[in-house]
Amino acid sequence: MSKADAQLDPEMGVAGEKVVAAAEAPRKVVQEEDPRLRWAFVRKVYCILALQFAATAAIAVVAWVVRPIPLFFATGSVAAWLVFVAILLCPLIVMWPMLKYRERHPVNLLLLGLFTLCESVTIAVCSSTFFGKVILQATILTAVAVIGLTIFTFWAAHRGHDFSFMDPFLTTSIFVLLAYLIIQICFPLGSAGMTIYGLIATMVFSAFVIFDTHQLIKRHTYNEYVVAAISLYLDVINLFMAQLSLSA
Repeated sequence: MSKADAQLDPEMGVAGEKVVAAAEAPRKVVQEEDPRLRWAFVRKVYCILALQFAATAAIAVVAWVVRPIPLFFATGSVAAWLVFVAILLCPLIVMWPMLKYRERHPVNLLLLGLFTLCESVTIAVCSSTFFGKVILQATILTAVAVIGLTIFTFWAAHRGHDFSFMDPFLTTSIFVLLAYLIIQICFPLGSAGMTIYGLIATMVFSAFVIFDTHQLIKRHTYNEYVVAAISLYLDVINLFMAQLSLSA
């Protein structure tokens, strides 16, 4: 296996934040290896993802059922804004040590769990103001898209297709989305503007699912399970938020 240059894999966080989900660890191209080891690694990453999504769903349900939570943020008071900003910053603060110690077991798993908790609270607060029907619709659309894209990527990887070329395009797309969100915040474009953002974000993060799944199958080394899990986790979370903006 040959070493490749470390790459930065930026991911957009919810509510317009830019989250960097790649690290400086060297990537290795899978050439001649025991397929059983690779599939064990893939299963490990998807088990971590399943736990992450279960925790996120549970916290989101609690935030939606306990109505005082969305009512508090709907007041628009200074206290509500301060709490909201603190919730948005928490995942960014936790992400730095998580990526720094991403290969140091079991600290990496503890920090991954803490990051998932912070991100889950963010998702719960952002989605608690939507109607249950809208959240269910966004969840179903996201699940269908992720399953379909994952099956396609596994099939394409088996046929020898390489999606590494998407990296610069996806990086540029993240910055375009970030610029669009800043414009939307400073000069609100209304529901039409959010619909446009939802469409663009859906395409971008669908492509990210393909790219990061390919990285999981072909590029990540066996000790990069935290980076692999967090990349796919953020892809799905951002795709879900894009569906919310479309379904609202």
